[in-house]
Amino acid sequence: MPVLRVALNVPLDTLFDYLAGESDENDVGLRVCVPFGTKKVTGVILEVCASSNLPPEKLKSVISIFRDISPLSGELLALFRFCSDYYHHPLGMVVMNGLPGKLRSNKPVSIETGMRQARFKLTEAGRRVDLSTIPARNTVMHRLQVVLRNEQLLAIRDARDISPRAVKILKDWMQKGWLETVTEIHEAHEVHGELAEKSVPGLTPEQSEAVATITAQFNHFDTWVLHGVTGSGKTEVYLRLITKALAVGAQTLVLIPEISLTPQLEAVFRERFSTARIVSLHSGLNDTERLIGWLQAQRGEAHIILGTRLAVFTPLPRLGLIIVDEEQDGSFKQQDGLRYSARDLAIFRAKQMQIPVVLGSATPSLETYYNVKTGRYRCLHLRNRAIKDAALPEVECIDMRSEKLVNGLSAPLIRAIKKCLEQQLQCLIFINRRGYAPVLLCPSCGWTAVCQRCSSRLVVHLQDKRLSCHHCGHLEYFPLACPQCGNQDMIPFGRGTQRIEEALEAQFPSARILRIDRDSIRRKNAWQMILRSIHHREVDILVGTQLLAKGHDFPYLALVGVLGSDRSLFSTDFRAGERLFTQLIQVAGRAGRATVAGRVLVQTDFPNHPLYQALRQHDYNVLAESILTERKTAGFPPFVYQALLRAEAHSLSKVMNFLGAAQNIVKSPPGIEIFDPVPAHMMRLRGMERAHLLVQSRSRRKLQSFLTHWCEQLSDLTKSDVRWILDVDPIEF
Repeated sequence: MPVLRVALNVPLDTLFDYLAGESDENDVGLRVCVPFGTKKVTGVILEVCASSNLPPEKLKSVISIFRDISPLSGELLALFRFCSDYYHHPLGMVVMNGLPGKLRSNKPVSIETGMRQARFKLTEAGRRVDLSTIPARNTVMHRLQVVLRNEQLLAIRDARDISPRAVKILKDWMQKGWLETVTEIHEAHEVHGELAEKSVPGLTPEQSEAVATITAQFNHFDTWVLHGVTGSGKTEVYLRLITKALAVGAQTLVLIPEISLTPQLEAVFRERFSTARIVSLHSGLNDTERLIGWLQAQRGEAHIILGTRLAVFTPLPRLGLIIVDEEQDGSFKQQDGLRYSARDLAIFRAKQMQIPVVLGSATPSLETYYNVKTGRYRCLHLRNRAIKDAALPEVECIDMRSEKLVNGLSAPLIRAIKKCLEQQLQCLIFINRRGYAPVLLCPSCGWTAVCQRCSSRLVVHLQDKRLSCHHCGHLEYFPLACPQCGNQDMIPFGRGTQRIEEALEAQFPSARILRIDRDSIRRKNAWQMILRSIHHREVDILVGTQLLAKGHDFPYLALVGVLGSDRSLFSTDFRAGERLFTQLIQVAGRAGRATVAGRVLVQTDFPNHPLYQALRQHDYNVLAESILTERKTAGFPPFVYQALLRAEAHSLSKVMNFLGAAQNIVKSPPGIEIFDPVPAHMMRLRGMERAHLLVQSRSRRKLQSFLTHWCEQLSDLTKSDVRWILDVDPIEF
């Protein structure tokens, strides 16, 4: 009997052998249900062998092989293997992590689920069916046959209109081979015709050069960095490249960092490519919606796949182009479980398929910038805004050392908001801290409300009369008095979006103010409603967090005010300055994108700081060169490669003991630095004490070789009361 080697979603870096009655190499990539201990679990067949290293009597038999969908392609399985090897994560967990939730269950996929948005036609076998053989009483079968023969194609919703029993009949016909699904692949002339009918903006010389340069190398692998200032028309370049992909019958994968960017970008794509099938894949979908989109992509029916980081694992048989928008964004790095970078996997996948990958950004990550400098990536610049007469906003710093605040707002900012309202234009007040205030303080004894499960203070949410931990989600009711001294005059200290919203309402009572943060967009479709009201000019003042900082195009936004940015200037995190500059460039770029002139006011105690000087000049390169010099001196990425061994337990001493043992089980080879274990920046999170140990090297090859050997020994060292994970290329400490 053939032996199947199966990847299972268990924390063991091995494949599991099972006996199968009938199977061959064509079954590689199919899902299979197998016994595992006392449970039934679903895995994926990665190998079909003639024998096993285990004795035959110890091998269990598979329960069933699911042949309901096509097997995962060899290209996708190779991506999973690379991801497992590079990030040192069990292969089975990597494979199952990349599948939709419904494909991880112990049930076959319902044919109806895959059929919901499909269209069907009769096969030759179906056309040869003699209608006289269908019982006369079965009028539904007769009607379905007539419709299929006359109209050629039939959608599942149309079948339901004929009869509720029609779906069951279609399933039966599918199994008999009488029906087949239709993949709508649009020819090049259809796409060009669509473009000709629509009002497509002309390209600037810089955009034209970018499009021509990439399309000239369209059948080769290259990592293209599209470095364009905010409003320079990077999206239009994407659209032209996608047009090229559609023209040659290829699929395009577009990765975006935030789910909040999906509706606006999807609307742009649907308007331009109304004849193409566009699929969105993100965490806002339910399991069925995600599965349908995934299946359409796997069958080649979807032409454009728009998604967040997990979409990088989508099966795409005709993949011809990958675009990573806002490539510098930290959201592309998964921060729990499998800690992969979707941007880096996208580059690997493009190289694997020998296709172009485009990394778009106004402020490329320092790693990307360095790869451009060293010639590894190729850079295309968009230095000017795409709309005629649209200029980059004027940036000014308000010196807060000589200003008095009125509920967090300086006099120059208040005057600027007032002038903006008089001109019937919109303004945005940016403060990257949600809630009412970050601290609840007792002025008598100095007590502050802290989370008992995390090393953080509870944030005041005054409207809900609650205290919330933004790390673990813990909620408490607002205390009536200080639990330490009994003082009833508790003070919310500091400012968040809710408090600034309150201050603006008091200062501008007739203005229409809208707050946008994670608290205000929890409801489904809230984002679409918010964006619609902004574009319809039903809002005068926006108060928001980083959700508003990137990717949005607000044509009537004239003023941006930035509050509370100084706290990132002198952080212990060596990436804090880079992140702050990126954030400020992005939020500043929301102003003046059309014919409206833009202005940005930054409230700061350090107006002469080099970061703010670079911001005023809109000069990313100056700051990037400065930061690169600092990192080279300090020995930080991109000049070294890092891995972080993270560990957690209910006791910090257990964590430190484990990390100490991990440090000592290997001798540091030449070219590898192993640092002493230290507590994490947030030592307690969700009730667990955390610490980490850093390993780094100037050679990626040497680091990977060391990690492979080290992980084998760590597996033997593991104790049940300590959880650990290896984070390769960490971006948070």
